[in-house]
Amino acid sequence: MSQNRESRLGEVIKFLVSGGICFLVKLVCSLALKFGLGHETWLSVLLAELVAIAANYVLCVLWIWPGSNSHHAAAKIGFLITSLIGLAWNELLMLLFGLAFGEKQVLFSVMGKDVTMYVVNVCLTTAIVMFWNYFTKRAVLQSNLLKKWTKQE
Repeated sequence: MSQNRESRLGEVIKFLVSGGICFLVKLVCSLALKFGLGHETWLSVLLAELVAIAANYVLCVLWIWPGSNSHHAAAKIGFLITSLIGLAWNELLMLLFGLAFGEKQVLFSVMGKDVTMYVVNVCLTTAIVMFWNYFTKRAVLQSNLLKKWTKQE
């Protein structure tokens, strides 16, 4: 395997691990907000996603792409814009999956806790939005065009 392929594979693995961490952050926050504090689904998902976006940014610039353009304003704005678009996708998909599959149906119980269709909807949405996030974050933080535009060598 060439060094470029190995590098990209390592990057993808780090992104998946980072995504898993951010997914857990999002899921715990979402469940706590929806079921613990009684917030509506849209608000729970929105707030949980914002926390996950912040965690994702830190992981992306410190671990996945440490030599990135992250310190440039253009990269930060690009990261924020792609994150907000991902957030919009997230909200839309949660709404559509909620309408199509419901949210309250109990699928099974684990240690006395019910796992509902809501959790499945969050998982499906996360998997879909993950592809958007990887390709757009990589483009924003690793772009040669951005390096030229910000005059970074």
